[in-house]
Amino acid sequence: MTALILLDLLLHTPMYFLLSQLSLMDLLYISSTVPKMVSNFLSGQKSISFLGCGVQSFFFLTMATSEGLILASMSYDHFVTICHPLHNPICTSKMTCVKKTLESWTLGSINSVSHTVYALHLPYCRSRAINHIFYDVPAMVSLACVNTWVYEYMVFVRTSLFLLVPFVGITASYGRVLFAVFQMHSKDGRRKAFTTCSTHLTVVTFYYAPFVYTYLWP
Repeated sequence: MTALILLDLLLHTPMYFLLSQLSLMDLLYISSTVPKMVSNFLSGQKSISFLGCGVQSFFFLTMATSEGLILASMSYDHFVTICHPLHNPICTSKMTCVKKTLESWTLGSINSVSHTVYALHLPYCRSRAINHIFYDVPAMVSLACVNTWVYEYMVFVRTSLFLLVPFVGITASYGRVLFAVFQMHSKDGRRKAFTTCSTHLTVVTFYYAPFVYTYLWP
């Protein structure tokens, strides 16, 4: 999809720019964990180096956070397009989309670095074997020899900020969007808007729900 958007001049629009970033994040997101998981599965060597843990954690958390923020941004763009069409040229301009993308990458990287550095500097005096298919910070923290309740509380707060708050905002935006769609007089326009929004809302739900369940569970 990223290649298609780059090659087709008709798709060089701000909205498709965000979609290309989302596709790129998706690709990097699964590439940070799946190749190593498959390698371990095929070779039977269920191990990863300490440096590999840090690299995997950085890219996994960066992509996960950035992609969530991009999804929230796209839901807001849909809200503006349908509910406030006169504001659409300003809110979905090329410069605005570039700023949104840079902010998403920056916030994702900062969040990732803080979690990764903290986890790698913890003292581990027990087994370093985790029952997980990839290096995940909460799984490693449970093996630490020190009390990590402060960090666990910080994970809860950050998860709420980066996942729960955007998810609530997305849900509220699409509630307004669906209300506006049902009031449309054109059946064709209503069908197109509902199809676009329902598809995006499905993606958002399948993306956010597992993260919220995993990282907000006590």
